Amino acid sequence: MSFIGDDFLLHNEPARALYHGYAADLPIIDYHNHLSPLEIARDHCFENITRAWLAGDHYKWRAMRTLGIDEAFITGQAPDGEKFRKWAEAVPFTVRNPLYHWTHLELKRYFGIDALLTPQNADKIYRDTSARLQEPSHSARGLLRQMRVEVVCTTDDPADSLEYHREAAGAEGPSMYPAFRPDAAYGVSDPAAYNAYLGRLEAASGTAISTYADLLAALDNRIAYFHEMGCRLSDHGLEQLVFFAEPPYDVEALFRKICSGTALNPEEQAYFTFETLAHLCRAYHRYGWVQQFHLGALRNANSRMRAHLGPDTGFDSIGDLPQARPMAGFLDHLDRGDQLAKTILYNLNPAWNEVFASMIGNFNDGRMAGKVQYGSGWWYNDQLDGMRRQLNALSNMGLISRFVGMLTDSRSLLSFPRHEYFRRLLCQMIGDDIQNGLLPHDLEHLGRIVRDICYNNARDYFQFPEPNPQPL
Repeated sequence: MSFIGDDFLLHNEPARALYHGYAADLPIIDYHNHLSPLEIARDHCFENITRAWLAGDHYKWRAMRTLGIDEAFITGQAPDGEKFRKWAEAVPFTVRNPLYHWTHLELKRYFGIDALLTPQNADKIYRDTSARLQEPSHSARGLLRQMRVEVVCTTDDPADSLEYHREAAGAEGPSMYPAFRPDAAYGVSDPAAYNAYLGRLEAASGTAISTYADLLAALDNRIAYFHEMGCRLSDHGLEQLVFFAEPPYDVEALFRKICSGTALNPEEQAYFTFETLAHLCRAYHRYGWVQQFHLGALRNANSRMRAHLGPDTGFDSIGDLPQARPMAGFLDHLDRGDQLAKTILYNLNPAWNEVFASMIGNFNDGRMAGKVQYGSGWWYNDQLDGMRRQLNALSNMGLISRFVGMLTDSRSLLSFPRHEYFRRLLCQMIGDDIQNGLLPHDLEHLGRIVRDICYNNARDYFQFPEPNPQPL
């Protein structure tokens, strides 16, 4: 039998009362993930659990490689059933990694499987789950409904057509909105790739791009289109924010240089990013969007495996780049002109937790609750210790009561029990404080704060275009 019972992670009575009475049944607003818009729009049915669960999951891939499992069973051509059996062999050795909890939470919540996944029961679980995935309740939208998902925000390039968002508009079930991810618009390290991207952006925007001003016009065009499609968020994946107090270059000249196929040096690349990102952020402010910055990843560290498998295949880690000064400079640059949009800062390096948590207070100006947020434990930090450290830093440096809560940041439709994982931890932390005399035993007040963190704050903060339910 599984160790995941009704009171999993809930070790005292206040924690149990908070979770079961205030958090467990809340809807989910998943405002950042990497789900496929096509699969959601077409209500895709997965052929088997390997396709639904293992494909694209870098966390599982890294664990399997660490255990010496051949790449053929990870991203290679091995049959799906054999890939699943290899994952079942790996699971017993993932103890104390969040994968162990996630795996069994997901099997239990979506398929009612209480057993621990092992090599001995792998074939039966593969057959049973794959059969269930053919049922309407386990289609893409069915899986979302099971977890009471109200909103999903996918991650979309400015050149994307958003055809599947248009197709899904008005469909029964969760609302799906795009989120604007323009990293490629200032990703100029490879001039050939960048010029190819400009061609895609020209086609999508209907704008000929021959100057830097044209590039900004094309991006403005796409922001307007995304807004029409219900987008209310942008997202940016950067090692660090960049800031220049004085312009060291002519950005039009830099653009011409890129278009000629000439590479920019690192400082020129940074300045091009700064100018382009600042323009985009001013546009987000005009539209009332939320801007998200995911900072601190050291991506594609293994050049041999990148050449073999391509980028974003599980060879990224935590970076140690300076964050505070350029972050403060960039945010202040926007705030000086009163053009700082609602902002969420995500930190990958937990050594910087207090830096990020204290930074947000510099730019919360009293005009709205929680305008600048310290985002949830992200990527390598969305495990119990990482989430606890993020929540403690935010509590100590800011106000956890205004926090907009958890997200999946996942490519899998089976990942939504991560919201439950977060909610249980949150209730346990507050329950511990009650038990230890650090908070009053006022479940009504603290339960309202739990509800706000888990649902209400996000609903009020993002202001999606369709009406949402009233506060619970």
